[in-house]
Amino acid sequence: MTRARHTSRSTGVAALALALAVLALTEPAYAGEEPANTQGANTEQSGGDDGNGIYAAARIQYSGSVAKNGGTGNVTSSDVNWTPPPCWYAPYLGAKDFKKEMSKHIESQLNTPGMGGTAGAAIGETKRHYEDGYSWPGTPGYKDYNVKNDGKGMFWAGVENPNEPDYLKRSSCTDLPFWVENGDAPPPQYEEAITPKILAALAYQHMELPDTKVTLAPEADTKVNLPTWAWLDKAVFDEVQATAAINVPGFNIQATTTAKPVSLKLDPGTKDAETYPASGECAINGDDSIGEPYARGKADETPPCGLKYLRSSGDGTYKLRATITWDIAWTGTGGAGGDLPNGTFGNEQDITVQEIQSVNR
Repeated sequence: MTRARHTSRSTGVAALALALAVLALTEPAYAGEEPANTQGANTEQSGGDDGNGIYAAARIQYSGSVAKNGGTGNVTSSDVNWTPPPCWYAPYLGAKDFKKEMSKHIESQLNTPGMGGTAGAAIGETKRHYEDGYSWPGTPGYKDYNVKNDGKGMFWAGVENPNEPDYLKRSSCTDLPFWVENGDAPPPQYEEAITPKILAALAYQHMELPDTKVTLAPEADTKVNLPTWAWLDKAVFDEVQATAAINVPGFNIQATTTAKPVSLKLDPGTKDAETYPASGECAINGDDSIGEPYARGKADETPPCGLKYLRSSGDGTYKLRATITWDIAWTGTGGAGGDLPNGTFGNEQDITVQEIQSVNR
């Protein structure tokens, strides 16, 4: 996601950004409620910290097949260049509550011993911005913290994605809180303002896919050069959904991300093996199953999905890895929707391969 660059602002912008950095004295923590289970459960993730920062407090509520406690799910994107948003802007506080919190931070910093120079000047400009209406091109000021419009909108502020490992990316939404009227879209310069598309990406990040344990025949013990059939039944394998939503006064949006299985990839765990088909990738059937169950009398047939080991596993086992590729799309508030990169998730199964014993008479 591209950071918004506000090139038309005055040199005071840098000072205001510095003021924000000074005000946010501690790295934000993220609260959550661990659900009883991940299917149909809710988990909340919010910005904010121990009271020393001004990060947004609007909660994102996750539901459906999601990781516990707002944690990262098990989906791996097939697009190595795609990443979930590292930060975003979201509703923070109404005008009166914002005045109480922000004025407290500003006064605390102005009264800090040794606070002067550029940092002190930046805090002074921040005070003028919210108290006296000081503004610059494209960004209005707010007299008395816009208290006259309390209840008609909210101040929005930056939220860090707690699951983003890169601190610089995570903390890149540094613009000072800005006012958005109820029912209005945020100003276009704030490209990271929360949208259904951003929520869809976050739902993707938290999605939990089911284990991929394929049915095998023979099941766990097979013989050298004996074809092993592999399949996934349609009744066991179905689409998965995860939803992310924000619901605050005057602003309610949501997005649901849906993953549908499209293929199964078999990795035998050794070079001494063949796969069926040769690519090792078994496509989904018309009835949403993958592969074909083994039936008596098919021992001499080539399975449509399976493998054949060419060498014994000896005293150990081979690690058969079965990976499902999922087609992922999303829908959201206002009829929005689109595609997200395919996702993958796989599991390993132990396979014992024995030599075929012959008896000489």
